[in-house]
Amino acid sequence: MMQNMMQGWNFYNMPFGGGWFTGMGGTFFLVLIAWSLYWKGMALWHAARRGETVWFVALLVINTVGILEILYLYVFSQKQHPVHDK
Repeated sequence: MMQNMMQGWNFYNMPFGGGWFTGMGGTFFLVLIAWSLYWKGMALWHAARRGETVWFVALLVINTVGILEILYLYVFSQKQHPVHDK
């Protein structure tokens, strides 16, 4: 009975069963993970060094494939230049 049930399954077309994960889909998935981890690590490190607890927690919890992290690094965490009166 169990053998009859298993005949209908094609394990090579399942997401992590073999064929899909080792092909282009798997490569894209691994590149996406590396991209996201790089930007998340950089943003978390900068937020921790600057003592920005709210940003640190937001960056840790919210997963945006690096978009929020890049915005934080290049837009929101820019140092404010002091205004010099002459």
